[in-house]
Amino acid sequence: MNLAYLMNTYPLISTTFIRREIEALERQGQEVRRYAMRRWSEDVVDPLDKAEIDRTAYILTGNAAGLLGAFFRMLASNPVGLAKAAAACWSLLKNARGGVIRHAAYLLEAAYFRHQAARDGVDHVHVHFATNATAVAMLARIMGGPSYSFTVHGPDELTDAPQLSFPEKIEHASFVVAISNFCKSQIIRFSTIAAAEKIRIVHCGLDLTDFAVMPPAANNTFVCVGRLCPQKGQVQIPAAVAALKNEFPDIRVTLIGEGPSRAEIESEIDRCGVAANVEITGWMENAKVREAVAHARCFLLPTFAEGLPVVIMEALALGRPVISTYIAGIPELVDQDCGWIIPAGDTDALIAAMRDALNASEGVLTAKGAEGRRRVETGHDVDREAAKLKALFSDVTGSGADGKSAHA
Repeated sequence: MNLAYLMNTYPLISTTFIRREIEALERQGQEVRRYAMRRWSEDVVDPLDKAEIDRTAYILTGNAAGLLGAFFRMLASNPVGLAKAAAACWSLLKNARGGVIRHAAYLLEAAYFRHQAARDGVDHVHVHFATNATAVAMLARIMGGPSYSFTVHGPDELTDAPQLSFPEKIEHASFVVAISNFCKSQIIRFSTIAAAEKIRIVHCGLDLTDFAVMPPAANNTFVCVGRLCPQKGQVQIPAAVAALKNEFPDIRVTLIGEGPSRAEIESEIDRCGVAANVEITGWMENAKVREAVAHARCFLLPTFAEGLPVVIMEALALGRPVISTYIAGIPELVDQDCGWIIPAGDTDALIAAMRDALNASEGVLTAKGAEGRRRVETGHDVDREAAKLKALFSDVTGSGADGKSAHA
């Protein structure tokens, strides 16, 4: 089986989980070709992510002539397929309620990818997120390209689902992956009950050899990892720290990440008088993030909108209890046995959970950490989840466990 992954922007900080999935497939003997629409405009931090740049074929970046050439080749060699794809693209455009230039670009990208996939002998392509890369894979398929599947995560693609043509993308896909039961329910919600037959749950996973369980930290430090944006709820944290700092003078919160909410969070830090207690580090490479989380008392993510955050899995894998919210797929992983789960946006509940974590004994922290690690080992081992994906790919392409065609 000649398998490809097609991404929008790759690699970047928030796609480490895709790299891990690809690496797990490759450990199982499955070669994976990487294609992406564009390179990330910012600097990639982690060395393993940097190495992915040279392994990725870019479709849009610096390739205007190639896109136009592929379109006219498709027009000459496969006008019927191109016409069908153009009609499907028009349907995507209507559902999106605008974006003529963007959707015209999808058609050009699909023609180019169709040509590249044929040249490289790609049998099947998998896409993460039901956004533009899935649209390109669908249009390429309609032109006679490889079969495709895609993984839905949320929250943004679920928020925008009516404009993203879920029914059409599911109709042409071989199967659809949901990362949680909640995610599956939302895919059905925005398509049809018949779509349930195509949906398979495959969790995001971790290479657990990278995550050694650490004993409880003898400090009052919380770590929060994530893009600094309104969805993540970090703006609540300074007020919660201000409410607790007289009771726990050595309380610290380290915010690892960068993003559009940084100025607002810094303003809250100043307003609440907690500059000595709350630090924003910016992005860090993965090994340093793991080290920071491992040496914290507890992981903190008071998020307002999510899929199922990989950073929560990482904290639990390190034996750190987690404070997070009743959002999307999070309750499928986090409860009182491995942390504290609270209503999103409830500052009083956030303060109470942080106080409980600060007052928790070593035994309580150890027990919660052990249960969290057990849950990640059971449900989020990347090699086990990748094996599920590989079996699905093999079913589509008629390949056996060794990746060779069953008809060869």
